[in-house]
Amino acid sequence: MKKKQILYSSVTIFVLWLALALLDRRGIIPPPGNVIFYMSTHWARLMQHLSMSFFRICIAIFATMICGTAVGILSARHTKADVIITPLLYAFYPVPKIAFLPLLMLFFGLGNTSKILLVGLILFFQIAIAVRDGVKHIPEGYFLTVRPFHPNTLQLYRHVILPALLPQLFTALRVSVGTSISVLFFAENFATQYGIGYFIMDSWLKLDYSAMFAGIIAISFMGAFIFLLIDLSEKHFCRWRLL
Repeated sequence: MKKKQILYSSVTIFVLWLALALLDRRGIIPPPGNVIFYMSTHWARLMQHLSMSFFRICIAIFATMICGTAVGILSARHTKADVIITPLLYAFYPVPKIAFLPLLMLFFGLGNTSKILLVGLILFFQIAIAVRDGVKHIPEGYFLTVRPFHPNTLQLYRHVILPALLPQLFTALRVSVGTSISVLFFAENFATQYGIGYFIMDSWLKLDYSAMFAGIIAISFMGAFIFLLIDLSEKHFCRWRLL
């Protein structure tokens, strides 16, 4: 069923795109064939920019999964820590993270570090709050079930807390990845020569619309691939949900 849905969606997008290209008299929207030809002849250049963006996103996801989960669990399990952490999360979470880009560039330079940290900030707050709420809402019955076995702290986290919060953690990750890619697109237009965001805007400035649309398609594929990785990870780490 999914294959049919993908096929129908692809055909619909292709037909709409072709219709818009035929109706566009200014030449802004290139025909699909032109974009496909560009992607097939310049795939190495596209992959160079796309791989850099993918690298930045993956590093940010990996780092914030660890830090955000740790902070969220700490806040949920320890009242004293929650009194300090939760007000900070509530204070900084609503602030548009793109506002921190100038500060990050001043402190960490114009390279990859500032861009990775910017994406990490977005992911961190989403994950930390989701984990904190997920741990707080774990049914007490889960803990009562394992109490006769006298588990230590590590066993409690491994066999009760982490399995219970993983579904909510993956959901928070899905919600925040789209925003993270959007912010990375913006950040890659400052003091860099590599990244799919830079590629798209550079193509736009050069009026190379075939290249610009190829970049848009490439960033769409990158996002879909990241979501696929998240789905596969959830199936692997939450196998009990399939039973």
